[in-house]
Amino acid sequence: MNILRKIFPIFFSIFSLIFFFYIFYKSEIYWDSSLINGYYNNYYIISIILLIISSILFFVNNIIKDYIIIFSVSIVISLYLFEIYLLSTQYNQNNISKYKLNKFKEVTNKNYDTRSKIEVYRELKKNEDRAAVTVYPFTNINKKKDFFPLSGLSHANTIYCNENGYFSSYKSDRYGFNNPDSEWDKNEIEYLLLGDSFTHGACVNRPYDIGSALRVISGKSVLNLGYAGNGPLIEYATFREYMRPNIKKVIFLYFEENDLFNLHNELSNKILKKYLDDTNFSQNLKLRQKDVNLNAIEQINQTIKSGSEISSKIKFIKFLKLRNLRNLIKGTSIPKPAPDAQFKEILKQIKKITIKNKSEFLFVYLPEIKGTNSNYTGDSYNMIKNILKDLDIKFIDMQKVFFNSKNEPKEFIPFLFDSGVHYNKKGYQKVAETIFYFSR
Repeated sequence: MNILRKIFPIFFSIFSLIFFFYIFYKSEIYWDSSLINGYYNNYYIISIILLIISSILFFVNNIIKDYIIIFSVSIVISLYLFEIYLLSTQYNQNNISKYKLNKFKEVTNKNYDTRSKIEVYRELKKNEDRAAVTVYPFTNINKKKDFFPLSGLSHANTIYCNENGYFSSYKSDRYGFNNPDSEWDKNEIEYLLLGDSFTHGACVNRPYDIGSALRVISGKSVLNLGYAGNGPLIEYATFREYMRPNIKKVIFLYFEENDLFNLHNELSNKILKKYLDDTNFSQNLKLRQKDVNLNAIEQINQTIKSGSEISSKIKFIKFLKLRNLRNLIKGTSIPKPAPDAQFKEILKQIKKITIKNKSEFLFVYLPEIKGTNSNYTGDSYNMIKNILKDLDIKFIDMQKVFFNSKNEPKEFIPFLFDSGVHYNKKGYQKVAETIFYFSR
């Protein structure tokens, strides 16, 4: 124990210093102080507390030192044991049970595709040079780039996601969105869609996404500018960059679970903020598709690399950094105040542009379906309704559509899941039908 008493204060001090400088590097150099809401403040506090304790260790008596050693070792062991537990839980959640796979086979008479997205991509790449996996604009929020791409690789067979037993995919258009490329050549566009993964068409193929279903129902042209992970500010930026004068209806699809959280993060990006602060700002992305494509290829290569042999090293580093435990703590922390002022300003500016363009502006509220009959509403529901009332924006409430007495909400999500997923074909069809009905 005497040796440990001598070594531990030195080790603790070195660890505390390394931890402090690592936090300083990540906060001030790597991210250039760009993360909002004091993301690293708590880590700074922890590092300072550790430095104070490490200093005290050199002066306390052996009994107190022994207690600190025992307590510290116990805490570290407990944290990593809990991290191991979270890893095992995560594994179980990400791997569909054999029972569910058999159930899927029984109901559909098809086998559930258990391959990873990387495996599907590599198989497609053998016969298709212009193959891609989805890339996400939001991943550029904290990157030091001279521009902010808002879409993916153009004219590419793009693999998306699997919640219905197969990996959905689509041929991207000239700007990297999920549209038939010919839509951009139409003299008049009936619907322009803004939104996140639900609008993007997560986990279904054409013609079952919202945009495609609207084309079929209306017999009119639809431009889908939705992308997975988008929040209101990215959606507004996309609208500004790709809006056309021949749009008749602009449809803003809001998802209750995470759109305002996404807006918090988006407000930290200097380029995105310019769209909110300067009504004349533009990146001219229509003329920079080569840059957008290069960014997409870079992201795709990173995705493929993370799915290769190096992934085991990445997973080990994440384990050392207690990634799952930290995510759990962040997820249960006190919610940040909703950025309702900025959200209202975004909607106000979109409406102003649509009025100038002689277009109609409609807001669609998409609820999270938890597979129950309860009339669940997110925390933002009433706040959103009040903002829309103040701005006199037409409100299409899918909450009331999905949770009325005629529906069993679970029928609108993939049947192997209970919650936390996107809609299925029937759910997207219902959204498209409702938009068409209320926009006539």
